[in-house]
Amino acid sequence: MMKRNLSILTLLFLSVVLTAQSEEKAKPRTIRQWNLSGDFIDEVTIPFDTVFSLFHRFRLADKYSSLNATLGNYGLPFYQINFFHRVTDPDKFLYSGYYPFMYVPEKAVFMNTQVPFSEMVWTYGAPRETAEQTFRVRHSQNVNRYLNFGLVFDVIYNLGQYNHQKTDNKTFTFYGSYTGQKYKAYFSTGVNNLNIAENGGIIDKDQLELYETREVPVNLGSLNSSKSILKNRNLLLVQRYRIGGEQSAKDSLKSKTSGLAGLSGTFSHILTWETNRRTYTDKAPGSGFYDTAFINSSWTRDSLSSRMLKNTIRFDFMTDESKKLRLGIGVGLRNELIRYSQIIPSHDINFADTAAWNRNNNVLTGRIFNDIGERFSWIATGEFFLTGFRAGDFSLKGDITKKFSFEKGTASWVISGSITNTQPSFWFENWGSNNFEWHNNLKKEFRIDVGTTFSYPVRKAELKFNYAIIDNYTAFNTLSVPDQHQGGLSAASLNVKKEIQAWKFHLAADILVQKSSNSEILDLPLFTTKSSFFFEHLFRFKETNGELNTQLGIDVLYHTYYYPYEYMPSTGRFYRQDRIKTGNYPFIDVFLNLKLKRTRIFIMFDHLNSGYMGYDYFMIPSYPMNARMLRYGIAWTFYN
Repeated sequence: MMKRNLSILTLLFLSVVLTAQSEEKAKPRTIRQWNLSGDFIDEVTIPFDTVFSLFHRFRLADKYSSLNATLGNYGLPFYQINFFHRVTDPDKFLYSGYYPFMYVPEKAVFMNTQVPFSEMVWTYGAPRETAEQTFRVRHSQNVNRYLNFGLVFDVIYNLGQYNHQKTDNKTFTFYGSYTGQKYKAYFSTGVNNLNIAENGGIIDKDQLELYETREVPVNLGSLNSSKSILKNRNLLLVQRYRIGGEQSAKDSLKSKTSGLAGLSGTFSHILTWETNRRTYTDKAPGSGFYDTAFINSSWTRDSLSSRMLKNTIRFDFMTDESKKLRLGIGVGLRNELIRYSQIIPSHDINFADTAAWNRNNNVLTGRIFNDIGERFSWIATGEFFLTGFRAGDFSLKGDITKKFSFEKGTASWVISGSITNTQPSFWFENWGSNNFEWHNNLKKEFRIDVGTTFSYPVRKAELKFNYAIIDNYTAFNTLSVPDQHQGGLSAASLNVKKEIQAWKFHLAADILVQKSSNSEILDLPLFTTKSSFFFEHLFRFKETNGELNTQLGIDVLYHTYYYPYEYMPSTGRFYRQDRIKTGNYPFIDVFLNLKLKRTRIFIMFDHLNSGYMGYDYFMIPSYPMNARMLRYGIAWTFYN
């Protein structure tokens, strides 16, 4: 099977080589890509991601946060090792473990391109009986200079090396934007279907040394056929109309005619709609994995859902953009309508009831910013929940940015801070299912964050420090039920990213150091790294004027000992445990990356050291990482 896959890949690569070498050099294309700021007001330019370097790091999860603790099989839930990257928004409770896979309103990406743009990315991990495949296609094109439409479709289909670990995740987004001088509109819709088999982890880790992965017994096997399904649908519509501050046709970004002394105002309407449904099924809840069966001891079919509709009306004004000193102020009002529903145990045999709760909030939003020249700026944003079930919640965030010009390029230094007071998610307080039930009255979680980031992109260097103080920290305790720490908790992290080059040798290091003030409540690995050492060479073909860029190297993922979270299939949540430590084990990959014109290819041996350095290759207890396997992938980019 491996020889056949390599043969197919070789033939495919040769065909691409021959085709690409006969092509003329591509003409420069102008493509702009952006998303919207957290308040959906500003366009924030983001890099156009068709880079070649380290192409073998293809996973969407790693692009959100490069250091993750996983259940071994790609597509299953996971959490970020970096405490400051974790998904804590109460509205994302049901899908926090899947968030990087999904297309939701605040992650909507928009494009503007002179020519139609298409990209396809396909990866495969052998052998066939435990194959992992990912497929991505995205397309974007302009109707005219202002109007653009695009779509992205992602598939993660993974049979899994261990029994009952299959994932079948399909996510899709369709988006559009109109960016006129006066009127702007942004639209996106997301469809996220995530289907995963739940095996509860392996029974005995010592059996990894004795059996093939498919023969290792798991806690929830064929008798249970446990499965979790998450379905998310969402919609974003932003409309903005600008008055005053007429833009010059020659330079719409900097030149302005006098319109009310250069002032401009923008009226905005922002609508987001989202629905979520999570179901969990188990054909044998009395098999011994769970201690309780509140509804039915022979069949589990848990279901809970939420619907959210948010409408915001706001007004922002800004002084003349052509001036060195620019000031902007905005204020808005948001209404939130939310409906929660779930089954609830009636504590009668083979009977369950359903319940629904309607909630609403009215929120005052605002921001103020000041740009002084092109090198110094500051911005503050805030929200205050006036009425509703989250009344009294508030969020105040700010950034100060200073840019520096050096001979090789521009560096930036950002100082950030935030103060938040947040009611824990509704699901922390109310939960009903066959295996778990709770009703809590939790306090608001108060949190202060400060941080600073120094970034020098040309030198491929970034230094980031974060510190947080938290009162009433809310998480899942060792019994896998919600718990609130009565008292203070603090956490600090230092993240260093740097690529060092000596001749054709490169070392790309991502190092994270972090510490918690109370490891019994929040344990973090002291040291984590994901680093690559590789040799890069550009082959030139004089006869055809072709170029082939290559990278050959190794990837290492490592963290020190700590007590990681465990995973509970019934709730889909990670919870605190103090029985098993993981760490002090390096995961080593060997890779070859190739690029020929607009085609990128990688071949990788994943977890090459599997079995040679022991069998403690866990990031989460009971869920071993995959054993050694061959992966390969290819990406095509088209501009036509």
